[in-house]
Amino acid sequence: MKLDKIDRQILRILQTDARISNLELAERVNLSPTPCARRVKRFEDEGLIKGTITLLDQEMLGLSLTAYIAVSMQKHTHDQFEEFEKKVIQFPEVVGCSVVTGRAEDYLLKVVVTSMKHYEEFLLTRLNSLPGVNNVHTSFELRNVTPGKGLPV
Repeated sequence: MKLDKIDRQILRILQTDARISNLELAERVNLSPTPCARRVKRFEDEGLIKGTITLLDQEMLGLSLTAYIAVSMQKHTHDQFEEFEKKVIQFPEVVGCSVVTGRAEDYLLKVVVTSMKHYEEFLLTRLNSLPGVNNVHTSFELRNVTPGKGLPV
């Protein structure tokens, strides 16, 4: 998709405030409301805008601990990976799961929990019990310096 300067401005603004009114958005990018709405509609129709989400305050929800868990699988087969993925995405604590390369591990999970005790329960009774999990390595987030940062456009 070819994007001009105004398209990119619109996308940057929508990534930080998807609830902005079309009128305010149009004013901020120096367009009249109708062409601005047309551009946003085109982004949606062509699949560039996939939807909108609401970012919640983790601390206010009592989710004070974020862990990044690197997971190694026993076998590198399609079936084992598929089974792991089906199960791990069902855990509400898992807010991100990526297949990665350049490391010894196969997956990198982003997990949000209420406490170290919650993390221990998640790790020992659920994650480690999934078929095919061979090894895990966890790093804990000290501070997120880019909360809600959008993609570069």
